[in-house]
Amino acid sequence: MKELKIQKLEGTVILKNGRVIDPANKRDEVTNLVIIDGKIESIGKAGEIDPKAQVIDATGLVITPGLFDMHVHFREPGREDEETIETGSRAAAAGGFTGVACMPNTTPVVENQGIVQLVKSRQTAYCGIYPVGAVTKGLECQELAEMGDMFHAGAVAVSDDGKPVTNSNLMRRALDYCRMFDIPVISHCEDVFLSADGAMNEGALATRLGLRGIPNAAESSMAYRDAQLAALTGGRLHIAHVSCAETVDVVRQAKRRGIKITAETCPHYFTLTEEAVKGYSEMTRVNPPLRGKADVQAILEGLKDGTIDCIVTDHAPHSHEEKEVEFDQAPTGMIGLETSLGLCWTNLVETGVLTPSQLVEKMSLNPRNILKIGNGSAAGHGAGLTTSGKLEIGKMADLTVFDPKAKWTVDPEEFFSKSRNTPFKGFNLTGKTVMTVLDGSIIRT
Repeated sequence: MKELKIQKLEGTVILKNGRVIDPANKRDEVTNLVIIDGKIESIGKAGEIDPKAQVIDATGLVITPGLFDMHVHFREPGREDEETIETGSRAAAAGGFTGVACMPNTTPVVENQGIVQLVKSRQTAYCGIYPVGAVTKGLECQELAEMGDMFHAGAVAVSDDGKPVTNSNLMRRALDYCRMFDIPVISHCEDVFLSADGAMNEGALATRLGLRGIPNAAESSMAYRDAQLAALTGGRLHIAHVSCAETVDVVRQAKRRGIKITAETCPHYFTLTEEAVKGYSEMTRVNPPLRGKADVQAILEGLKDGTIDCIVTDHAPHSHEEKEVEFDQAPTGMIGLETSLGLCWTNLVETGVLTPSQLVEKMSLNPRNILKIGNGSAAGHGAGLTTSGKLEIGKMADLTVFDPKAKWTVDPEEFFSKSRNTPFKGFNLTGKTVMTVLDGSIIRT
C-alpha cells in the first residue's frame, strides 16, 4: 500500500511566495504564510526570518483553507473491503481535503450515538471525520432515528442518503426536530416510483441502448416537496447531488422565497453527460444518473450564480467484483476524492465558470458553514478538528496547497482509495494537490 508522508510541524515554517486565497477574508495575493508550532503566526511579508525556520518555496502554488467534502461514503463499519475510514482519509488528504462528512448508510447504519462515536473513534491523522446520522432507523423510513443523541455525540447533519425519505410526514418531523439543533437535513431527492428499475437518464439514448430511463422529475419533484416542507417548518434543508436543470430551478426559486435551503453538486454532473454511458461502462452508473447537455449547462449556471453552494464528490467506493458487471446490474456510484480538485480546476476555473476564490468557497468555506463546523453549534462536539474554512491568525493551520498548472493523467492504480471505480481513467487534468496541513502536520504524497 502507498503511504503518505507526515511531517510534524515544529518551530517556524514559512510557505514563501504562494498565492494565498481566502474568500472569507477577501484575500487573494502572492505572499508568505508563517506557521509556528502548527499555528498560523502571520500572513504577509515575513519580518526577520528565524535562521532555523524551515522555508518551503511555494512560488507558483496556491494556498487555501483546507478543502472540505460534505458528502462521502467510507463504508466503515460493514464494508471494509471497499473502503475504510483510514484508506478514505488517505484518499481525502491526497486529494487536498482536510475534512469530510461521512454518510450513514453503513452496516450497521449510523442511527444512534454509539455508532456515531464508533465512526469518530476511527479518526486518523490524515483528515477530520464528521459523521452524518440517519434520518430514519435502518434507512427504512418507518421511524425517526435518535437525532438528538446523535447530535450530542457529534453528528453534524442527518440524511438517509442512498435512499429518499419517502414519507412526507416523517420528513416534516425531521426538519422540525432538527431546528432544535440547527443542523441540516440532507435530502437524497428521488421519487422511487418514477425511478423504479431505471439505470440511466431517460431519453432517446436510453431507448437506443435498451436501458430503462430515470426522468429529471424523479429528482426535482422531491426537491420541490422538501422545499415546501422546509418552508412549512423553518428547518434547514440541503439538497444532495443535484443533477438536473429542474432541481437547480427549484433551489433557485426557494432561495428567492427565503426558504432555508442549500445545495450541492458533484464533478461528474458538470463534466460528463449521458453520452458517457455509451459502451455500457458500469463506471458511469450513478444515482442520480448522468444527464443531458442542457442539464450540465444548468448546473454550471447554478454554480456560477450561487444557487449551488458547494461541490462534493459523493465518493462511493465499490469492489471490482460487484461493480464490473452488466451496466444495469452494477451498483451506483464512483469514487472522487482524488480527482475532484483537478476536475474542478480544469472544468470550472480554466473555463471561466468560477474564479479561483469562488471555487475555494464551494470546496472549503461553504460546506463548513452549512454544517456549522468551526463556526457554530457543531464546533464544540464535532470531530475534534474544528476548522472554519478561513485562515485565522493564532489558529491551527488547516491548509491545502496545490499546483494550479500541474498537468497529470488520471491513473486509478495510483489512488490511495481502496477501490478503483472511476470513469475518469486516462483523463488529462490540470491542477493537483501538493500537500495538506492539518493538526500540526504536513501531509504529502
